[in-house]
Amino acid sequence: MPNPADAPPILDAEHAAFVVGGVSILAASRDPQELPSIARAHGCRVAADRRLVTIFVARSQAGTLLDDVERCGALAVVFSYPPTHRTIQLKSTRAAVRATVPGETDGVPAYVESFMASVAPFGYQRKQIEMLFAHRDGELVAVDFAPESAFVQTPGPNAGAPMPR
Repeated sequence: MPNPADAPPILDAEHAAFVVGGVSILAASRDPQELPSIARAHGCRVAADRRLVTIFVARSQAGTLLDDVERCGALAVVFSYPPTHRTIQLKSTRAAVRATVPGETDGVPAYVESFMASVAPFGYQRKQIEMLFAHRDGELVAVDFAPESAFVQTPGPNAGAPMPR
């Protein structure tokens, strides 16, 4: 169910800060036959009012996902912090793909560094993470969505529960 304009945003300030930190960001959609698509995001921004979330994906890595979002608008994004497995999922039925605007992806290198710091204790090397996020200049595109629902996905007894607001 969409979040009405007069209702508080789905994301509170703490969750908004969480999704832009050193978390793993995976986005999923589906085609008209309900076949899933998935891609890793290269960072995230949250609007000041916390009603709009934007993820950045590389077109070469996310072509099927982008096609599916453009066709159906459905998007589920999982944000997980590797050291603790703390995870939340945001869902929307009205996601939209668009070109990025100049300067919009300037924070991507900082995101990658933050993610790198979160997985380094597990033995991942800088080169591995750089390859994971490799893309050509100008290749990142934006996927905007207004979260309509949010779920706790941290492993444990509350996994799958609606996120407290």
